[in-house]
Amino acid sequence: MKELLLQIFTWWNGQTMGTRFFTWRHGKKVGEDEMGNVYYEGPMTSWGKPKRWVIYKGYADASAIAPGWHGWMHYRTDIAPSQETYTAREWQKAHKPNMTGTPLAYHPQGSLAASGERPRVTGDYDAWTPGS
Repeated sequence: MKELLLQIFTWWNGQTMGTRFFTWRHGKKVGEDEMGNVYYEGPMTSWGKPKRWVIYKGYADASAIAPGWHGWMHYRTDIAPSQETYTAREWQKAHKPNMTGTPLAYHPQGSLAASGERPRVTGDYDAWTPGS
């Protein structure tokens, strides 16, 4: 019951009711990645390519798409990673969730949220004081 209510009232938890209906009606499951996201292919788009979409497991975060599936989703390849032995390149990193708004968020040196003092730069303004 909880999952049904989430699908009716939220868009960021997996799929909505509209996506569920469209997937049931037109979707052909192509594969699943190691994070549990499920990838589908459907009817042709207006530009002649099959429609592709993903149903996220849990929170909908586009950066959670695995590198091989990202290429397939954006039509860089017609062969899905589930239909070949795809291995990620050494420069392709594993997914790291967005930490914005958490204590683990990145705060560069000089940021108001970071500790310490901002380093002085050549463009800093020196205020005028009387007598100088």
